[in-house]
Amino acid sequence: MTVGIVGLGIIGGSMAGAIKKNTAHCVLARDINPEALERDVLLGYVDGPLTDEKLQECDILILALYPKICMQVLEQMAPAIGSHTVVVDCSGIKRNICRQGKELSEKYGWTFVGGHPMAGKEVWGYQAANANLFSGASMILTPDGGIDIEVLFNIKKFFLEAGFGTVTIRTPEDHDRIIAYTSQLAHVLSSSYVMSPTAKEHRGLSAGSFRDMTRVAVINGQMWSDIFIENKDNLISEIDRLIHDLTEYRDAIVNEDRATLVEMMNRSTEIKKEISKPGPRRN
Repeated sequence: MTVGIVGLGIIGGSMAGAIKKNTAHCVLARDINPEALERDVLLGYVDGPLTDEKLQECDILILALYPKICMQVLEQMAPAIGSHTVVVDCSGIKRNICRQGKELSEKYGWTFVGGHPMAGKEVWGYQAANANLFSGASMILTPDGGIDIEVLFNIKKFFLEAGFGTVTIRTPEDHDRIIAYTSQLAHVLSSSYVMSPTAKEHRGLSAGSFRDMTRVAVINGQMWSDIFIENKDNLISEIDRLIHDLTEYRDAIVNEDRATLVEMMNRSTEIKKEISKPGPRRN
């Protein structure tokens, strides 16, 4: 099978490496930075360049680009994509991309499936790509309801063979609502947390709690600002809920209301225990 990858940053380059490491598929790729393609060819992540002529040969075409750029590039390539090709994007936001991808796929006759690989690092760029980045990770797929079930089965099988631990199916709406909490809010909170002047005094006075809270404060502002704004309805709802809960904590501390503080911490402890329990996974 021939797999095309557009964008060889940490996500696209790691995807190429994972596919070459775990499968026998041919990987062709392109990137605006020639050094990214040269590196991945030397590493054995990529077999050769993805030219316009080679687009017709791709069985799967993976777009690993910033959300705004993703649809611009896809629209430019759309007429050259083969009718048998399944196009999968890797953006962290899904509603608009899936809508536009569906429109283009219906116009030109190929298949579009929204995707989101759930892994990353506090670094980005082509030099951060790693063939093991997605090992055991979850790949989220957000297909249109009219997709052929065999096509969806084959795409799910492909990502499992590439090294992902699970493939989770969701609607674009569910994806954006839940990811606003599990990912985007965490980045907002971590970024806000390190803005305190006290952060500069942490050495020798911090341990695991500080490390965990600040891990995702190193953030690609260009990409994440697009994601925050595009998903602002869901993200603002989560931020407002967090502000409410923080205010409740603040008021209890100001009023020295030990009973409320204990109740809130007991409640969070029980919630954490409950959500950490192993259970059936909805794929």
